[in-house]
Amino acid sequence: MKDRVLIIAEAGVNHNGNMEVARQLIDAAASAKVDYVKFQTFKADTIVSKTAKKADYQKTNTGNKVDTQYEMLKSLELSDQDHKELISYCKQKNINFFSTAFDTKGLDYLNSLGFELFKVPSGEITNFPYLRKLASFNKPVILSTGMSNMEEIEEAIKVLTSQNLTHKEITVLHCNTEYPTPMEDVNLKAMQTIADTCKVEIGYSDHTLGIEVPIAAVAMGAKVIEKHFTLDRSLPGPDHRASLEPNELVNMVQSIRNIENAISGDGTKCISKSESKNLAIARKSIHLNKALKKGELLSENNLIALRPGTGISPMEWKNLLGKKIIKSLPAYTLLKKEDFE
Repeated sequence: MKDRVLIIAEAGVNHNGNMEVARQLIDAAASAKVDYVKFQTFKADTIVSKTAKKADYQKTNTGNKVDTQYEMLKSLELSDQDHKELISYCKQKNINFFSTAFDTKGLDYLNSLGFELFKVPSGEITNFPYLRKLASFNKPVILSTGMSNMEEIEEAIKVLTSQNLTHKEITVLHCNTEYPTPMEDVNLKAMQTIADTCKVEIGYSDHTLGIEVPIAAVAMGAKVIEKHFTLDRSLPGPDHRASLEPNELVNMVQSIRNIENAISGDGTKCISKSESKNLAIARKSIHLNKALKKGELLSENNLIALRPGTGISPMEWKNLLGKKIIKSLPAYTLLKKEDFE
């Protein structure tokens, strides 16, 4: 993993089975300057039965044109040739190609392509053969945790670390698998619970509308952010409506980088380089609020704190009381130590 936040733009199946749309998604991700653009690697025949029903959000977003998950997913498969073309196109655009597999054959396929990082989708967190296969690669893993509890997360990590993979090579993403996720169900504090309990790096896979929550997640310690995006939310398909459009993706990335810089300090409270020039302008010094003659004493009645802060600090106020002026001074004089005994 990089030192900075890793941003994954999830194209997923928002290409709608159209390679030209897939390339346009890569263009948008590259323009937004994300780290990875991620697709999905699956064969409908090996991940879902032909009678499995669609989720409610899938029904809402695809209508009744397709009745089963199988039919829907069959139309969204990417072939071996598709993968290779998209990988080549990503190289042209200087962006990393990424994909999620949904079964052991898919994992083997991605491994054969030279993948050095793998992502476990939320639905596979309880798939023991899948996790065991992934552990055998001994490569870094990002684990999504939608629809799971702490016990299931810990069990999945136990399988992943059953061979040579270490906790340092696992990043766990807090996630809610509802499209879109209601704000009241986000529960970002759970991300920190995962970090404390599992002793792993944390991140957040977001399915809310908008960009506020992933930005907040970065402020709370997320090292990986994953977010669905599309060319147009009005397009037909299961994930478009809970996805960002290209301009929103750009804004999210820029905002995350800003927050990343804002929290990058060492925690020491000190005067920063950028603000030091404003010290004299914004702070105050002790001035006279009336004219004084030589020999008069400084008192509460003839002192006032005024800008600029180039003289004696008002924190020295009590130390000046009773001091004798050694020469006559006009009102609003900025006092100097040589003005009094």
